Amino acid sequence: MPFIQKYLFRQLLGPTIAAAAALCGVTVLAGSLKFLNIVVSERQSALMFIQLVIYSIPNLFSFVAPISSLVATLFVLNKLHTEQEIVVCFASGMSRWQVTSPIMRVAAFFMLAMLAVNLWLAPICNRAAQEELYRARNDLAGTLVREGEFTDSAKGLTVYAQQVAAGGQLKNLFVYQPQTDGASYTFDSRTGVITHRNGLPVLVMRDGSREAFSNNGALDYLKFDEYTLDLTPYTNTADALTYKPSDLYMHELFYPDPAVDLKKSLRRKMLAEAHARLSSPLYVPTFVMFAILAVIGGAFSRMGYGRQIALAAGAALGVRLAGALIQAACENSPWLNILQYLIPLVPGWWAARRLFRGPLVGAKPSSGGGRRRTPEPLQPLGART
Repeated sequence: MPFIQKYLFRQLLGPTIAAAAALCGVTVLAGSLKFLNIVVSERQSALMFIQLVIYSIPNLFSFVAPISSLVATLFVLNKLHTEQEIVVCFASGMSRWQVTSPIMRVAAFFMLAMLAVNLWLAPICNRAAQEELYRARNDLAGTLVREGEFTDSAKGLTVYAQQVAAGGQLKNLFVYQPQTDGASYTFDSRTGVITHRNGLPVLVMRDGSREAFSNNGALDYLKFDEYTLDLTPYTNTADALTYKPSDLYMHELFYPDPAVDLKKSLRRKMLAEAHARLSSPLYVPTFVMFAILAVIGGAFSRMGYGRQIALAAGAALGVRLAGALIQAACENSPWLNILQYLIPLVPGWWAARRLFRGPLVGAKPSSGGGRRRTPEPLQPLGART
């Protein structure tokens, strides 16, 4: 790659990465509120919040990669035009392809990175996030016990702990357990901890007492050094860990397990997701081609390229919205999946055709109806005509 092309490559690569990082940061901040609500409601640690945010980054990168490529290309090309560097490149004899090839190399790099994220990294992170959320929903220490509050479970168990110490130790514990026959148990202990024994969740209480009221009002009092309460009836056993189509790998989307009876609607949704992962990287070179066409696709203008840049941004937005609508439509009509590839490819081909058939930057339109004017012969200085 010649020196000038290396210079153009470096000029574009940095802003593209910076734009992708900035857009990812903005979307992370916007999406982190959802994770913060989950962590607070389920009483999870800050570490889990950080993990969920990190797991969301690959999906956000796939979303912002085409947009960041468009923004960075428009910014850099407009800057190079303002500083007359693009004009100098063309004046030095470089062809339009020689000028745009470094830009397309950056687009190809981002397209391959986006494809790798869609095929491998995003499903891995999505699965990890689903597993973390599943553990949070089934974390009895977080859902049954809240420090200084009476917490009621869906099946009637009431738990109060004055303090939740390090290691999940519960201090000054109160538990109320109703029975199906109308009786009830009331536990009062100095300490307690939620743990697992033989694979089952249990509440181990120490140094306390149990008051049992029968359905006829009789009281049975028991003082204990250690008492184990089975929490299995109060766990959400029906809430099994399930994966969405966005959490599956490509081979699972195209070739699901035949032993699993999938509904036709879910099968169509999986196919739409698979084709969307393969086709979405194509928006990167298409958007970059829009940006190139907007800035160097026509004659040089000293007034700037605001109108062309606005048209390029609007065209990119329209193409991406059309792609999203088609992906949703493919969930009902699988034969529309071919359009997920045509929507980014056709506008990109049209922009490339316009770009490489248009006039060079700085070229002036010819006059005289296309006739070539014959130059007059040279005359000696001072000769009469």
